Formats: sequence, C-alpha cells, structure tokens
Amino acid sequence: MFTGSSSAQLSTNFYYKTCPKLLNTVRAGIHSAVAKEARMGASLLRLHFHDCFVNGCDGSILLEDTPTFTGEQTAAPNNRSVRGFDVIESIKKNVEKICPGVVSCADILTLSARDSVVVLGGPSWKVKLGRRDSKTASFSDVTGAIPPPTSTLDTLINRFNTKGLSPRDLVALSGAHTIGQARCLFFKNRIYNETNIDESFAEERQRTCPTNGGDDNRAPLDFRTPKLFDNYYYKNLLEKKALLRSDQVLHDGGSTDSLVELYSDDSDTFEHDFVTAMIKMGDIQPLTGSQGEIRKICSRPN
Repeated sequence: MFTGSSSAQLSTNFYYKTCPKLLNTVRAGIHSAVAKEARMGASLLRLHFHDCFVNGCDGSILLEDTPTFTGEQTAAPNNRSVRGFDVIESIKKNVEKICPGVVSCADILTLSARDSVVVLGGPSWKVKLGRRDSKTASFSDVTGAIPPPTSTLDTLINRFNTKGLSPRDLVALSGAHTIGQARCLFFKNRIYNETNIDESFAEERQRTCPTNGGDDNRAPLDFRTPKLFDNYYYKNLLEKKALLRSDQVLHDGGSTDSLVELYSDDSDTFEHDFVTAMIKMGDIQPLTGSQGEIRKICSRPN
C-alpha cells in the first residue's frame, strides 16, 4: 500500500552542496535530446510514470535483465514501448563527471520528466530530490500496476488510488497525453469498433492504421498540437477525438467529466493540478537514507 513516510526525506535542495551544477547539466541534456526529437520529451515523461507506478520512483525501470532477475523493460506495458534509456544514460555520464557517485538515476529521471515538460512549453516546478536507486527490478509487478490503454474509468481510478493518487490527479496526469504518440496496435479497436468516437476523426486515423497490419504505425495522442504541452488534450476529449480508450473514458458520461471540462476551459488550473499531481507521483515510495544505492551506470546495479 502507498506510504508517504520516506518522501518526507526528499527536498528540493538535496544536492545543493554535493552537486551544485546538477540541474543545469540535466536541463542541457534534455534540451539537446528534445531538440533532436520532440517526441523524446513525451517518452521521458512516460518513463518516469512507468518507473513510479512499479514499486515507487526508484529507477528500477532503467535496469536491464541480469542473471538474478528479469527486469521491467520487457513486461507487456513496457516492451518495445518505453524508450529514452540512452538519454538518461548520457545525462548520468555527464553528471558522474562533475559529481561522481552522488546523484541517483531515479532523481535524474525525475528531473528529466520535469525538464521535458518545460522544454515543450509546459509549466515548471521545483523537484524534490534525494531518491536512491533500487538494486533490483520486478518483471511480474509491472502488468498489475500500469493501466492498459483499454482501461475503463474504474480501473484507472483504482490503479491511481493504489498509488495514493486521487481521481483529480488521474485526470490532470492524463493531460501528459497532450504530447507523444501511440502505436496503431493500441488504438485499432477504438477507431474501428467503438461508438464514442468522432466519425471523421476515426476515418482519418484508419488511413494509417489498417484493420490488418500497420501495428507499429504511430499517431499523435493530441492531433492538434502534438509537440506542445497545452490543454488541447482535454478539448479533444470533449469532441470525442481521444486516440485511446483510456483517454476517452475520462469524458464519457462518468464522474470525471466535469474535470475534463474544467481543464479544457482553464489551462492555468490544469497546469496547477498537473504540477501538484507530478510532485505527488514523485513521492511514491522512494528509497531514501541508506536504502538502495547510487548506481554508477543506470542500466545495472553496482
């Protein structure tokens, strides 16, 4: 169950003395990566989400398989889907040059998620730091934690609640789908078989996502401003133009409709609630103090 006790040991100035150039180093790495490929910002934000939802924000998603454990990267919600490991590894290398053995991969990933949002036009916030890295990862814990794109509203609410996140946090964090892309495999059923979808939108998507094949063809989650962090995601939901079922269920006659309507109308409230929820998500079960370790290389335990 969710416990917030160790998150009390996180602080925004954790590396103030031990690694004063940390924030600038991470920011430079993100700027460079997102300049090369805007989609990378969304990928890094998602990587942080998939890390935090499986046994806390402990950098476990970054671990490759070892002889003693099968990691999280090949579990169904992550396999051929999560990406950005090379960006985190490259930033970690630069951080190690200036402060060897000091900054965790879990914290670098958390900062990268924030910097990705900022560089794509979203809000900024002070990130709490002091997480330590796990020494292991769990293949079997992934599928029960990460909600699939076919989720009902009840499933989404329950899975977020398990992590100490409210329905309001759920709707605000889903707004991260204002950036990024999804594979045809994950929205094929929606665009051919579901009824709560705008007809012309469905037809447009069918052009690059045929009934047979094309599974890896990608489409933007927010077709209007796919490379901008804004509130158009919510405006799309009002028009039944969500790409994924798990997005449209947030505005489909249920308990979260009013929040979607609020955020579509008021980007300041959306950004405020998104920041609040991101900070809460970053507080999920961190390893602190003498727990875990500070990895030298993010993809393997020391």
